[in-house]
Amino acid sequence: MKSEKQLEIKDVQPIRSKEKIEDMKWSLKKWCSERDYIMFLLGINTGLRISDILKLKINDVKGKKSFIIFEGKTKKKRTVYLNGIYDELNSYIKTLEETEWLFPSRKGNQPISRIQAYRQLNKASYMVDIPDGIGTHTLRKTYGYWHYKQFKDIAELQLILNHSHPRITLKYIGITDEQIENNLKNFCL
Repeated sequence: MKSEKQLEIKDVQPIRSKEKIEDMKWSLKKWCSERDYIMFLLGINTGLRISDILKLKINDVKGKKSFIIFEGKTKKKRTVYLNGIYDELNSYIKTLEETEWLFPSRKGNQPISRIQAYRQLNKASYMVDIPDGIGTHTLRKTYGYWHYKQFKDIAELQLILNHSHPRITLKYIGITDEQIENNLKNFCL
């Protein structure tokens, strides 16, 4: 049996349907919590790794349209923009009491764990009938997929995601497989 970490990188896919993204938002609000909904929003709108998202403190983002982070895995400096989710994020922050963490655990003064984030995302995806293969890395891959679809700039996305080669970025967000499949379906002489 694969561990959650093994499943994360290799098997999870981006959410390629805007309808399914909306379904996930609804499910997270209805069946999980506002915390989990905001975590999802932050992930799909910034492309941050879940480990960097969960380490955020309220003061890192409160009242800010952007903030600077040194990514945990790469140690690289990155400016993160919150324009599209600013209002929802700050409304959520107003509901937090007696914690410094943006995504507080109910178990003391600490953020939720990666495993808890994984469980909540899977619970929400199950409720809206999203197939197996969703995980915390789905958020980052979804950001990458939709960024590429909107701007068609793989070199820029490669830099944002800190990948060493454009081919890695395309495979990572599932574009190569999707393009091949579509091309095969539509090929005719």
